[in-house]
Formats: sequence, structure tokens, C-alpha cells
Amino acid sequence: MKTTTTGDKKVLGRHGLRERVERWRRAGERIVLANGNFDLLHVGHVRYLRGAKELGGKLVVAINSDESVRTLKGEGRPIMPAEERAEIVAALADVDAVVIFSELDVRGLIREIRPDIQAKGTDYTAESVPERDAVAEYGGRVAIVGDAKDHSTSGIIRARLTPRQP
Repeated sequence: MKTTTTGDKKVLGRHGLRERVERWRRAGERIVLANGNFDLLHVGHVRYLRGAKELGGKLVVAINSDESVRTLKGEGRPIMPAEERAEIVAALADVDAVVIFSELDVRGLIREIRPDIQAKGTDYTAESVPERDAVAEYGGRVAIVGDAKDHSTSGIIRARLTPRQP
């Protein structure tokens, strides 16, 4: 998928994202960053992103590259390629921009765009967020959003692979 910084396109490369964030900041917008694999989009993802958007401002979603998903989740993942996952997430009304990142965590991207808030799901606490150190470096904050971690792509896959009992 070709990335662009023109018009209202939401899926951007890192350079285009930096430019978009700078433009939003000049306009006085708050920047919120959410991240994840977003493999097989489910209601837990939607609730997480809605909660992140409710923090106020522009919501940037960073999606793990295929290689980083394989490293984090194992062979057979992701189910869908990064470009398709990005396009699906970008179609959500709450999302203002999407970027694919290849690192195993978002510290590098955090240092590039310096979001006011890094939103993480309820499978974390503010103290357990792996990238909280990068957010603290410039005075940003971490917020935990979304509903209880009752939904996951791994759970959906396991449920589909487990034979149903009569």
C-alpha cells in the first residue's frame, strides 16, 4: 500500500506522520498514541481505540509490521498483512492517522512524535507499560483505556481451532 501525506489519507509513513503531527500541534491539537497488532479486528480493539479517542485530540494508531507480529506472536501470525490491518483500522471514525512500525515496541515512534498521551489497553497498568520510560522523558503521560481484556485475536483463533462439544 502506498502511503501519502496529501488530502485526508489516514495511512502514513513515518515521515508523513511526523509532518501531520507537527501540523496538528501548530493547530493546538493534543496527540494520543495507541498501538498494537490489530490482527482480526474485534470489539476489544474498537473499545480500546474509542477509549483512546475519548482522551481528546487526534488519535494516531501504530500497527506492528508483519515481521514484528511474527516475532511477538509466533509463526502463523499475523493472519492479515500489515497494509490490510492498517487500512481497516484507518476506516474507523475514531482514528485520525495510522502508521506501521517495524520495531518490537513503540519507543522509537514515541520519541519521534512525542504524543501527549500514550493510550494502552487494560491488560496493562500505568506502571507496567513497557514504553512508559520513553513517554516520561518529555513529560507525556500514559493512560489505560478500553474494557476488560475479555477479547483477543489469540482467543478467537483458539476458539475456532477447538472442536465444539455437542
